[in-house]
Amino acid sequence: MICDNLGVAENGHLTFAGRDTVELARKYGTPLYLMDEEKIREKCRIYLTAMKESFGENALPLYASKAASFKQVYRIAKEENIGIDVVSAGEICTAVAAGFPMDRAYFHGNNKTDADIEYAIKNDVGCFVADNLEEIDAVDRISAELGTCSKILIRITPGIDPHTYDEVATGKVDSKFGSAIETGAAEEITKYALSKKNIDLYGFHCHVGSQVFDSDVYFKTSDVMLKFIAKMEKEEGFKTRELNLGGGYGVRYVESDPIIDIAENIALVGKILKEKCDELGIEVPAIRMEPGRSIVADAGLTLYTVGSVKQIPEYRNYVSIDGGMTDNPRFALYKSDYTVLLANKINAESDFKCSVVGRCCECGDIIQENVKLPSSVKRGDIIAVLTTGAYNYSMASNYNRVPRPPIVMLAKEREYIAVRRESLEDIILNDL
Repeated sequence: MICDNLGVAENGHLTFAGRDTVELARKYGTPLYLMDEEKIREKCRIYLTAMKESFGENALPLYASKAASFKQVYRIAKEENIGIDVVSAGEICTAVAAGFPMDRAYFHGNNKTDADIEYAIKNDVGCFVADNLEEIDAVDRISAELGTCSKILIRITPGIDPHTYDEVATGKVDSKFGSAIETGAAEEITKYALSKKNIDLYGFHCHVGSQVFDSDVYFKTSDVMLKFIAKMEKEEGFKTRELNLGGGYGVRYVESDPIIDIAENIALVGKILKEKCDELGIEVPAIRMEPGRSIVADAGLTLYTVGSVKQIPEYRNYVSIDGGMTDNPRFALYKSDYTVLLANKINAESDFKCSVVGRCCECGDIIQENVKLPSSVKRGDIIAVLTTGAYNYSMASNYNRVPRPPIVMLAKEREYIAVRRESLEDIILNDL
């Protein structure tokens, strides 16, 4: 099994977080998102402990909540004493409703509207991660209007290639995000921010991409960013208080993905970072990282019910399920790999090659191609797709007017619905 919270019951059913997935499918219906609360908490603690040990007591992981944003995940982040990264007024609203302490919230995004900025300030968001000159102007102006001074980090593109697929490679010079060091834009925007009266520049943010398995990317990023920090201190007299290295440690979607020890890798980055600061003669800033996928991805699993099995001799076999791109669009967007299992026949030989496809009226509605399932697969069987805690619920849609599934949280002593299943009435709620 690719995750340590998976198992096989005596009846041959797949278990997840110690529960029989087939029984959960019967109880709550399908499609069904399951989330392992203890796994989420475990990952939060790994990051918090490792970062404080390796970077110092002022280090703080920020949960990148775009991976999965709903009230309960913010309550967990609050209880585990970590921060959050939010990217919209909607995520801010959800965190506020959950009672999250917003001084530990960092507001990202490359095009914050005036309304977004005002909403964030009025809800006491702790820090803006400013992407461009226009945003700095807007934050400064709106802060003045509201009689406050806003803390910001400036997003910098260090020009590092994370050796991952282009859709999540956000640290290169040619990117919609941030200001590049290589072009001089980073220095320009830093000077500009320092000239503003209602902005308190704390430091810098960078993000080289997600699903990164090699800490060498962070070594190179730290080298580039710390040299820039030292230059700004020498030439502008600006002392950086915070450096946000972004997120990006990878997770295992399939057996071929490597296993990564998060704490061990953070320790290596901490060693390199401290050595570089000593070399440059600067103090180690307060370090932030933004794990999202690696906190919730393998804490999630999605269950579906098989509707049909179609065999086209000499061509392809199709297994259709009652969900699809409406609850998991990542294959349609990125050709993302997933592990797919027949949850109610987990011990049966998987000798039937097929494509697992969704119910939408769309040829691209595919969960995974070239899947091996037992040849006995039939209508009514339960399909499990692993590692779906990140970017599944958060990217779900009502395409074809399909209601979104619920999220059921599995905790040590209980299971509970964290997000209810959408109804057909919900679909037409905003129609006039």
